[in-house]
Amino acid sequence: MRTADERRAAHRQGVLAERAAIILLRLKFYSILGRRYRIRGGEIDIIARRGDTIAFIEVKARPNLDEARNAITPEKRRRLSRAARVWLAANPYAAGFTLRGDAVFVAPWRWPRHAPAAIELENI
Repeated sequence: MRTADERRAAHRQGVLAERAAIILLRLKFYSILGRRYRIRGGEIDIIARRGDTIAFIEVKARPNLDEARNAITPEKRRRLSRAARVWLAANPYAAGFTLRGDAVFVAPWRWPRHAPAAIELENI
């Protein structure tokens, strides 16, 4: 079990990784619709739009990019999909958009990597 200091450090690292991801997405002309969207049983780190696409984005920060890619588990995919369904129900204007599950992988001293359609959204 992690100590309170380790949890705080991990949270801080996650917040910084999300900020780096937002900078990258804005440079790619995405507008940010939401951050840290939480529901019971799921969460979306970033919701972004570019053109007719809305991306539900998971941000993973790890010591290297391969570990970050491997950190998106089937359970994380289910939780992201569940949160995306709730967000869509609350934002019916988005029903006509292309919906995508993206990921941004962050590692120290590396530029963040955006992976469009890296996460298959379930039942959307």
